[in-house]
Amino acid sequence: MNIHEYQGKQLLSQYGVAVPLGKDCATAEDAKKIAEEFFKAGESMVVVKSQIHAGGRGKGTFKSGFKGGVKLCKTADDVYEKAKAMLGQVLVTKQTGEEGRLVSTLLVAGAPEIKKEFYCAVLLDRASSRPLMMVSVEGGVDIEEVAEKHPGKIIKETIDPAVGMMPYQARKLATALGLKGDLIASAAKLFLGVYKTWWECDASMVEINPLCIIVGKDGKEELVAVDAKIGLDDNALYRHKNIQAMRDLAEEAPLEIEASKFNLNYIKLDGSIACLVNGAGLAMATMDIIGHFGGSPANFLDVGGGASKEQVTAAFKIIVSDPNVKGILVNIFGGIMDCNVIATGIVAAVKETHLSIPLVVRLEGNNVVAGKKTLADSGVAIITGDSMADAAQKVVKAVGK
Repeated sequence: MNIHEYQGKQLLSQYGVAVPLGKDCATAEDAKKIAEEFFKAGESMVVVKSQIHAGGRGKGTFKSGFKGGVKLCKTADDVYEKAKAMLGQVLVTKQTGEEGRLVSTLLVAGAPEIKKEFYCAVLLDRASSRPLMMVSVEGGVDIEEVAEKHPGKIIKETIDPAVGMMPYQARKLATALGLKGDLIASAAKLFLGVYKTWWECDASMVEINPLCIIVGKDGKEELVAVDAKIGLDDNALYRHKNIQAMRDLAEEAPLEIEASKFNLNYIKLDGSIACLVNGAGLAMATMDIIGHFGGSPANFLDVGGGASKEQVTAAFKIIVSDPNVKGILVNIFGGIMDCNVIATGIVAAVKETHLSIPLVVRLEGNNVVAGKKTLADSGVAIITGDSMADAAQKVVKAVGK
């Protein structure tokens, strides 16, 4: 689950990470009031930031023609005008695609003078199966670009999850960024807070880009998280009621929301061949083989290792709700999964949805003989595949792509 920048900063601040003064709002009038408060508090400039689950907001363009989802303002009246131009409009960035995202919330925050930008992130390193903190002197730009062109500028520190991030590791990263004096202690505190946010919130990633050296009101240099991006592990959300409340359904695809109600792992894609598979690895392989034979997958849908008849039926309803779907490939390898349970669910779903598009089913594994018999005796139009390759070729041929 993704959350907005202002929500991410709320979490970070709870763990001692310094963030600029800021408040969220949903109207231009409220944006103006917040800006007036900040200017009275001594801010010389504020920033108005569109809150959507996508990057590249500053360089984005609204479908109304207004350019930029992030604007610096020197007066409350300017904040009001910029907020009016953003709220209720669709912002298109390089990460949203052509459809863009509707802006319903803004973050109005202090915009202190920035002297230097860095990058900081915590994620799970799958190679070592341990948390990894990455920092770089190249802040404010795409980290993928830095990794490709200047890999040596990314400093990594692997963390032992049994003891957590140690202060010496935080100081080591601060020194690697070239920080000196009081900023080393400030950075160390911030890095420890970022790691604690990642760990205690069960995040999949915490990214601060940029992490900035700013000039404080007293003239001293400070280190603050000017931006924040946090992704949470869906499987751990039951432990965090406060974070669950941050979920913005308007930012999620309707079919993905429906799938989550049945504990189905579903991601909508742009192709025409829907996939219903058990296991993420098999799902990826199924999508690849569809592409190999000239088709295009319409979704990633993993029903898991112990799906019920009801879940299979729900999965079919979600699949056929996508108007782009011209055919369905069911690819099941039964280990824990009983193939006959899947077969029963398929038959029930086909009848309930009055399926009229080609359906290819490949079953293998636990109780497969009973599953194939259920399909054969069902009286519904089902094309069977003897192997994954055979099934993929048949569904691609059936949809004519």
